[in-house]
Amino acid sequence: MRHPPATTEIELLTDIDAHTARRLIESASDLALVLDAGGVVLQASLQDGELARSLASIWQGKPWVDTVTDDSREKIGQLLHDALAGVPARWRQVNHPVPGAEDLPVMYAALRLPDVAPGEARVVAFGRDLRSTVLLQHRLVDAQQAMERDYWRFREAETRYRNLFQTSPEAVLVVDGLNQKILEANPAAEALAGRAGLRMVGAALPALFEAAAGDPLQALLAASRAVGRHDAVRLPLAQGRGQVDVLASAFRQDQAAFMLVRLLPVVQTAAGGLPMAVAGVRADAAVSSGLLEAYARHSPDGLVFTDPQGRILSANRAFATLAQLSGEDQARGEMLDRWLGRTGVELGVLISNLRQRGSVGLFTTGLRGEYGAVLEVEISASQVGGGDTPALAFAVRDVGRRLQGMPEDRTPNRLARSPGELTELVGRVPMKDIVSETTDLIEQLCIETALQMTQDNRALAAQLLGLSRQSLYVKLRRYGMGDLAGDNQT
Repeated sequence: MRHPPATTEIELLTDIDAHTARRLIESASDLALVLDAGGVVLQASLQDGELARSLASIWQGKPWVDTVTDDSREKIGQLLHDALAGVPARWRQVNHPVPGAEDLPVMYAALRLPDVAPGEARVVAFGRDLRSTVLLQHRLVDAQQAMERDYWRFREAETRYRNLFQTSPEAVLVVDGLNQKILEANPAAEALAGRAGLRMVGAALPALFEAAAGDPLQALLAASRAVGRHDAVRLPLAQGRGQVDVLASAFRQDQAAFMLVRLLPVVQTAAGGLPMAVAGVRADAAVSSGLLEAYARHSPDGLVFTDPQGRILSANRAFATLAQLSGEDQARGEMLDRWLGRTGVELGVLISNLRQRGSVGLFTTGLRGEYGAVLEVEISASQVGGGDTPALAFAVRDVGRRLQGMPEDRTPNRLARSPGELTELVGRVPMKDIVSETTDLIEQLCIETALQMTQDNRALAAQLLGLSRQSLYVKLRRYGMGDLAGDNQT
């Protein structure tokens, strides 16, 4: 059986008339433009009827380069140049301004048509509407920002839990409800159980107690699993380390059962009737006072004690050095805001927070020396003493060198402050400074997300953010993000 000779693509298209070619072009693209050799739009065809009514008449007879935004003009010129030179079509994204709406993103390729007459070249530009793609990209950015907020919320909650767990004077254990192995133990529990310095995590809970305490302990755990929590049971610790009141409560996490076990030591009395735990307080008081006085005198941080109005009662040598004073006595009797605070209201805000909360930590401000030096300092303060006139204690730390090193140490995924940290600044820092830092935080987050989405392609990232390439470079330099020498251009 003989087969007919193969027909080439050119032979198949030889009989297509202009009307059919136009229908093919319109069907194959969301937007098609017919241009002359100078880039003037001779005819525009848009699949979207609403856009066709608003844009087709505006573009007709207008240079193609004048229908796009400023950052896209260079791409239009390159598309026309390549098409007229016969270079194979290359897709490029440009943005068209739309009256009363967001810019229209379009991906174009341009192709030269046969000349209708000598010297009368024609170019057809095929366009793909990218609005749905851009919408998905916006949703992705929103989702990433929501994930970032949730991450910082969870991290801050974990930090608070860890701080409470580690610093609690009460012995606390987290125990696996199935095999009764200790999963977590705070320092107070390790010290109480006599295993300070040894690894307590992984040991069995019953091993902490005498063998006779096994049945009462199991009854306590069973009752706690059944009703959630149970009254305390007094049990003896192993190796004669005394007795403790054991309280247990059950909770579930990720479909697994756990027990929160608290150990309260039973205070025994000495011969004089005082609790043994405090029988030596009087003897140790003088030693503790001497140690605290030595620490205050030699501490590398500035320590200042004031009256409730902020008038200095005493200061250590480190504060005198920060304030460029010849000695500690020179500060006594002066108002602290003579040296502390960028504005005249910061010390008042700090003292007001101290009265309400009792303590304030990580308050960032400035310290002005006697000879004009200005330092960036971080203050932790607390209200001490009782009665009607409590004293205020301030610890002042120079953080200038730490802040200067931050741009070098910051990685692309590490932000200057979390949203939670920014909200904590209210009442401590002027609002204009908080707004400025919040704007910087959002800009960095958007830029980092855009660079990740485009695999560090700076040109595409600028388009995604709606910035010119030069504006993106300025912001990258400002925040110290990435190596600008290795630009990955489109």
